[in-house]
Amino acid sequence: MLSSVVRRSAKSTLTSSSKRAISVQSLLHGSEEAKQAGDLDILQHSRLVGRGKYIHSFETHRIHPSKAEEYKKAAERYYTGVREDSRLGVKLTGSWETVVGQQDTFVHILEYENYGGYDKATQLLNTAEHYEAYKAMLPYLTSRASQLNQEFAFFPTAPPHAQGGLFELRTYQLKPGTLLEWENTWRRGIEARRKFVAPVGAWFSQVGRLHQVHHMWQYPNLEARKETREKAWQIDGWAETVSKTSQLATSMDAFVLTPLSFSPLK
Repeated sequence: MLSSVVRRSAKSTLTSSSKRAISVQSLLHGSEEAKQAGDLDILQHSRLVGRGKYIHSFETHRIHPSKAEEYKKAAERYYTGVREDSRLGVKLTGSWETVVGQQDTFVHILEYENYGGYDKATQLLNTAEHYEAYKAMLPYLTSRASQLNQEFAFFPTAPPHAQGGLFELRTYQLKPGTLLEWENTWRRGIEARRKFVAPVGAWFSQVGRLHQVHHMWQYPNLEARKETREKAWQIDGWAETVSKTSQLATSMDAFVLTPLSFSPLK
């Protein structure tokens, strides 16, 4: 009986200590919303920083270098079919080819109505019509990967447009447990960049490669990108943002992309 009482007491103490630790961590890191929610479990990051309305699937295809044109035709058939099938409720955010970075790589971003919409669409995509179109791409692939991401609440994805130029996709691998701190620091400093260029979108991973954040920008060309970034460094707060967020990441990548002909964002 005494040992049972001791175990219950220890469990109660551990629970209280854990709650206090979670509360302190929430207060020290993250956005104002996170600071006001100190009693929430730290695992609820996505509820604090995410928009919550949509899920964005990043589909990355690496192809055989000699099969680019064949792949593009097959990809256009499949992704255009997905976009135009109203039963799916799926939006094609954009489709791009990497020109600087990992060569022979294509990135497609699809938007779903949260996880319920993703489940529904996945079932329908396995039907003969869409599956046959998907299989037509496979002979040209050397590898493929998918990742489910959520939008940052302060950074909704841009609607379809055709401005021309190129896109830059930046990807950061964060240290586990630093998402709230990264969001708070980056959100405060991003206004310096908004003065010169409109962002396309920003996301954080939830399924697939975890602890990753992505953000995308569009520029007329690489020279304009250089000039825009130099202007941002002259604004108070941007240097501090870059310094602090870089300390939270274990790796960073910047890929230059060009949109495919059927991409809604181009």
